[in-house]
Amino acid sequence: MGLIGMITSGLKKSWYVLAGMVLLSGITACQESASEKKENKSSPNIIFILTDDLGYGDLGITFQNKRKEQGQPFHQTPNLDQLANESILLTRHYVGAPVCAPSRASLLQGVHQGHANVRNNQFDKALSDNHNLASVLKAAGYRTGIVGKWGLQGRAGDSPESWEAYPTKRGFDHFFGYVRHVDGHNHYPAHKAADRPEMELYSGSEEISEQLRGVYTADLFTAASKKWISDSQDQQPDQPFFLYLAYDTPHAGLQVAPSPYPEGGGLEGGVQWIGEKDHFINAADSTIDDYIHPDYRDQDWPMPYKRFASMVRRIDNGVADIQQLLKDLDIAQNTLIVFSSDNGPHRESYGYGNFNPTFFDSFGPLDGIKRDTWEGGLRVPTIAHWPGHIPEGRVDNTPSGFHDWLPTFADLAGVPAPARTDGASLVPLLTGEKEAHDGVVYSEYQVGGQTPNYEEFDSSHRGQRRGQMQVVYLDGYKGIRHNIQSAEDDFRIYDTIEDPGEENNLAGSSPEFEDLQQRMKAKVLRMRRPDSTAKRPYDDVAVPAVDTPENMEPGISYDLYNVAAPWTPDVTSIKQKPLRSGTSKTFDLSIRNQNHDFIIAFDGFIKIPETGSYSFSLSADRGAVMHIHQATLIDADKGYEPGTEISGTIQLEKGHHPVKITYAHGSQRAPALKLSWQGPGIEKEEIGVEYLYHKE
Repeated sequence: MGLIGMITSGLKKSWYVLAGMVLLSGITACQESASEKKENKSSPNIIFILTDDLGYGDLGITFQNKRKEQGQPFHQTPNLDQLANESILLTRHYVGAPVCAPSRASLLQGVHQGHANVRNNQFDKALSDNHNLASVLKAAGYRTGIVGKWGLQGRAGDSPESWEAYPTKRGFDHFFGYVRHVDGHNHYPAHKAADRPEMELYSGSEEISEQLRGVYTADLFTAASKKWISDSQDQQPDQPFFLYLAYDTPHAGLQVAPSPYPEGGGLEGGVQWIGEKDHFINAADSTIDDYIHPDYRDQDWPMPYKRFASMVRRIDNGVADIQQLLKDLDIAQNTLIVFSSDNGPHRESYGYGNFNPTFFDSFGPLDGIKRDTWEGGLRVPTIAHWPGHIPEGRVDNTPSGFHDWLPTFADLAGVPAPARTDGASLVPLLTGEKEAHDGVVYSEYQVGGQTPNYEEFDSSHRGQRRGQMQVVYLDGYKGIRHNIQSAEDDFRIYDTIEDPGEENNLAGSSPEFEDLQQRMKAKVLRMRRPDSTAKRPYDDVAVPAVDTPENMEPGISYDLYNVAAPWTPDVTSIKQKPLRSGTSKTFDLSIRNQNHDFIIAFDGFIKIPETGSYSFSLSADRGAVMHIHQATLIDADKGYEPGTEISGTIQLEKGHHPVKITYAHGSQRAPALKLSWQGPGIEKEEIGVEYLYHKE
């Protein structure tokens, strides 16, 4: 059976924890500037494959193989199962939100939903012009491409020139695919679907849907990815590449391919790009939307489920095809593949008949679907494959999230992560260097409706009104609350290792969990910032102070780094140790030892004299990022105009609050950092030394 197969051997509500630890040697310990990185050819190629609405239980290895053993309807993913057996399977990996747009925004920008500019159901909202996977890797010397579904272009405009956040305006060198969110609901762009018209599809800035007669998007996106990878290797074989392959399947409409998947794979087989009108790829066919995979054709199933199973199988074929291409190009050993999904399983068909994820238990051993913050809505199947670097056959149940991939890829590219990221590099966990992950898992989301009344779900979850929802992990436990009315609403608390179905609510069961309840309520106020377009009932609540630490001394701690960074960095991702550490009375740049290419991370506590609203204002010569607790209050980094004052306002409770300012200086201007505040009884002024402390 093997390690991976063992996952599926228990009952629906049971879980097996399997982990291994292998120390990887050869991960570079040096930190390089972006310009130096361009000369380093050892950085791995990176392919992130994102499926649309693929449930946690929709892979053979995560649940379908178990259903086969039990004699229940099941579908198969043989190639993805094999990939997982040669990789690490992350069994508690969480999306930013349980629906498409905010989930993808958190993935791309490396921030959770407490900081993302796309929240709730803000489909087609412009992704803010800040650091993201593409822009960071491009600065590190990567060639960057996206193939597939975007949906973050901005609601104004109707062309690549007028859309505010077209992919090529957000760090991608190349774009091929659907721009609008809704376009991905029709998988034949040149044809009308049951409930959808023809859709626009872009190659660069050219709209090409009229050339795509008989073309199925899952095949098209695989072929386009293969072409872009091959072209990258032909044109610039020494330059690493990053490909974001965002399939629009298996989300509805429940359309299937026109014909069997072409035999073979890679350079000579599988789907192939031809580029001719009405014969754009070799898998195009004049008869569309009628191919049911032979494994499902004769099953006694309603047709919508045969269609869904065939859609998933097509992705399985496509991933194997791309893997073969990497082998043919002799780059498989230096390519990291990450496979995942954007949220839990859907129950839409868009004109193809009744469909529910219960037929295959697409949520696996979990409860909840798309738009639920139960595990089934947020936890997604995730595989990371990097031959020779990620040990084979490993399963890890450490909680991690979509916002961790940006610092992970930055780590692999040899550049520090931006200071605004909420994530932490997964490289030590993936390679087996460490067993633990230092990141956070947090989500907030609002939507109407209820959790479905599926008999597979625990009775306490059925019909649960959604409304304002929030999830946080603390001390290894999941806190979740629904239909939130105030910051004092209690969390339900679950041990999702022993209880993946979230049946046993531990809240209030002991003094330990009573204490955890209060710490969860405080934690979620300390790690997020309000967004005026996605209001929450706790937006105006004062952030709780921390218990006054022992051994408090006046002044602020600092770490000084003499490094060049392409942006204001998260100093925990800098490979070098600080050149010097110490304390300063205030945020003083005179502690530096040179006038160019240095980073100072100030860290300590600010004493708030009275509960109320406080505004902080900052200006710098190049860049600075300010955090209070884990909340990003001021982001004067990407796009910052030097010398401009930027302000942030926050409600703070009387007492001590952790504060961190990361300052980055280059070589163009004289070092400068100014910080002021105002609040109850305080006119706008520099923060006095009597308010700043550090822990001795």
